[in-house]
Amino acid sequence: MGAGRELGPAAGGALLLCAALLGAGCALGLRLGRGRGPADRGALAWLCYDALVHFALEGPFVYLSLVGNVADSDGLIASLWKEYGKADARWLYFDPTIVSLEILTVVLDGSLALVLIYAIVKEKYYRHFIQITLCVCELYGGWMTFSPDWLMGSPNLNTNNWLYFWVYLVFFNSVWVLIPGLLLWQSWVELKKMHYKGTTSRKKFQ
Repeated sequence: MGAGRELGPAAGGALLLCAALLGAGCALGLRLGRGRGPADRGALAWLCYDALVHFALEGPFVYLSLVGNVADSDGLIASLWKEYGKADARWLYFDPTIVSLEILTVVLDGSLALVLIYAIVKEKYYRHFIQITLCVCELYGGWMTFSPDWLMGSPNLNTNNWLYFWVYLVFFNSVWVLIPGLLLWQSWVELKKMHYKGTTSRKKFQ
């Protein structure tokens, strides 16, 4: 784990781009959530960041992969994925499992994130149905991204470098497990409250 402790220009640029997207997502989400409770404001901040990542980072990855591959591409987004490819080599060249998952992620998860933002802001009745669906999709995508490689002994993953393993693989991917898990719990709690409220109301009129 001790190798490569100094951040190079590519790594620094990739992390700055991710930080910029996080800042933009949080700013937009908090603005949309003005006047709402902290849980919903936090959810909106995450969802705005989530949608930005799906459309602004993963969308171009899908395009680059379908017209060629990341390793032979140029540009800012290609540089970011080349940097991530140092941690997981499947992202550098056309891997059908990864590209298939990313197509689903961009189209379905990105769209669901936008619908959920609207549902929270407008207090729509279908909010928690969309929230549960999106979270399950995010968790499924994470599992199917790594499970096939784990079953083969992780031949494509770089676990010998602290930055690539702990930051790129563990931290960045754990975020898409932890926060969807918390949102699933929020939906569980809210649906439970609605059930008890409805049950209590019916008993009053019996």
